[in-house]
Amino acid sequence: MTNTQMEVLEFIKENDVKFVRLAFCDLFGMQKNIAIMAEELERAFTEGVPFDAHLIRGFKDVVDSDLLLFPDPVTLNILPWRPGPGRVVRFYGDIKNPDGSVFSHDGRSILKEIALKTEEMGYTIKVGTECEFYLFRNNDKGEPALNPFDSGGYLDLSPLDKGENIRREICLSLNEMRLEPEFSFHEAGPGQNEIVFKVSDPVEAADNMQTFKTVVKAIAERNGLFASFMPRPLPDKPGNGLHVNLSVNKKGSAGGMEESAGHFIAGILSKVNEITLFLNPTANSFERLGSYTAPKYISWSPHNRSQLVRVCSVNKSTTGERLKIELRSPDSSVNPYLAFALIISAGLLGVENKMELHPSLNADLYNTREELNKNLQRLPSGLMEAAEAARKSDFVSSVLGEELLNKFLEFKEREAREFEASRDKNNFYMTNYFPVL
Repeated sequence: MTNTQMEVLEFIKENDVKFVRLAFCDLFGMQKNIAIMAEELERAFTEGVPFDAHLIRGFKDVVDSDLLLFPDPVTLNILPWRPGPGRVVRFYGDIKNPDGSVFSHDGRSILKEIALKTEEMGYTIKVGTECEFYLFRNNDKGEPALNPFDSGGYLDLSPLDKGENIRREICLSLNEMRLEPEFSFHEAGPGQNEIVFKVSDPVEAADNMQTFKTVVKAIAERNGLFASFMPRPLPDKPGNGLHVNLSVNKKGSAGGMEESAGHFIAGILSKVNEITLFLNPTANSFERLGSYTAPKYISWSPHNRSQLVRVCSVNKSTTGERLKIELRSPDSSVNPYLAFALIISAGLLGVENKMELHPSLNADLYNTREELNKNLQRLPSGLMEAAEAARKSDFVSSVLGEELLNKFLEFKEREAREFEASRDKNNFYMTNYFPVL
């Protein structure tokens, strides 16, 4: 037993904790959990908690289906919306094989390895997320329906913005869980909201994003609503983006981020087509790209929100950073552990090889002449095209492993074929994505 584990067990005893939830996600980012009684936590730390992996998408088959989940003690959080007595806490877990080796499809372990490599290279990388979501009313059967909670627009106030109290409740819950939201506001779509997080270590940022989605959905349900992170639930309204903010600093360098940022951005731009399957992993994801400031082309610029990568100056006196790299193509249907691992690895590849960053394109790509856009490389236009780019990628295979990549492709290529064969695309979205994303 480590000191941290012993401190956690003492906390459990002192705070009337009765139930412990051990959380993880499947290969595609869908959250799962196992609940144990508090008395079983000590054994979980040392022996793990077994589960049937063949029932988890993308994990194992039935002939070799045993895996163990080990709670990570530093991820302890009380779930504030679960009332006492008999409080509920949650840990994120690391997944291992019965022989104690790391399970190859555990995205969290993959991201941990990438974060360690970053440190060994002498860089510190921080990640923050900006998650957009819609609040919808339920129908008369209590089921989610495409009926926005309000008719507000960007930064509107009450009464147009009916979600301010729900966002407040979400932010207070996040604060109780020691997460740090920076901003919250009404987004451009009716019933659409956004909450922005401070940057943190990559694994913590991915954990925080998963926690955020859980909190949003729990608070929305408690208020009789349905929260949707589906990339574009309303076909004629803005989609839900997941803007990924990164800062890169070289240890011991007075120049800070500026010395490496150009190479890091060049690396991301060079590999973004190959990793798009993991940044935009549903057929519906591609309905969002190319509209309402969601990017379509592979380009970058300072401050310009029509570009794939936006570089922002920030106040060093309050953040300690000079620049922020904002990648604007991802959406919240991602597995954040795999997505962040690939984004960071692409950036590090640019740094290692001192990739040259081409000049910025300071133009509005939604309202420029067509000749300009024809000269730009574009992102994949659909799920099958994204899968083909990933299948050809030695880079993705080197980061995630060939076995994981092939498993991911097996599911996503089947999904793409089913989508292409469907006669009613909107019905496909509503059946396969809306109830679960």
